[in-house]
Amino acid sequence: MADTFAEFAMPDTDLTRAAYDLAFTAEQRALAHHSVRVYLFGRALGEARGLRPGDAYDDELLFVACLLHDMGLTDEGDGDQRFEVDGADVAAGFLEGQGVAPDRVRVVWEAIALHTSVGIPQRMRPEIALTSAGAGLDVAGLHADRLPEGYADRVHAAYPRLEKGSGLTHLVVDQIVRKPAKAPFGSLPYEIARQSGVDLKVPSWAEQLERAWSGVA
Repeated sequence: MADTFAEFAMPDTDLTRAAYDLAFTAEQRALAHHSVRVYLFGRALGEARGLRPGDAYDDELLFVACLLHDMGLTDEGDGDQRFEVDGADVAAGFLEGQGVAPDRVRVVWEAIALHTSVGIPQRMRPEIALTSAGAGLDVAGLHADRLPEGYADRVHAAYPRLEKGSGLTHLVVDQIVRKPAKAPFGSLPYEIARQSGVDLKVPSWAEQLERAWSGVA
């Protein structure tokens, strides 16, 4: 762990090491690798925009948000909410246990809860925006052309893709099959499950409108 922290100049503090350990203990290895890549890619996208860690944003908070952004897909984080919100709650509990100030906990909570909400994180503070951007780049290759030449190869050598899509699809779908309420209509989990053939038994938009205020003139 010390070698990759130094190799990529990742913030090396008691808090970041604890977050790293939590991710690699709780998450499947492919997912943990994805979580580190999200940080490394998100930070690089920020630098491409002139955002310097420690200057334009709190690099420690970005690291923690990225490392723990998929904790909702672990056994520990498998609650009754969509995985993004469950993961945000796990991360907040972890930070509170580490004595982190409430305002900093809130930044990480928002970064994780909103990381799949297209069009929203980009309008918020850098720690939140870059968590979402890093996830989008690692999963879908969004804005990969903005990375420095050879950088993605270095990242993949240190944290290789061990499963297609980092195993995200089956983790999301498996949770929803057991707990359909984890796929609220219109969310990313809902769409992943729908495209994977899960029968969600959710009323369509038109059906919801038809049911609303029945009998009211």
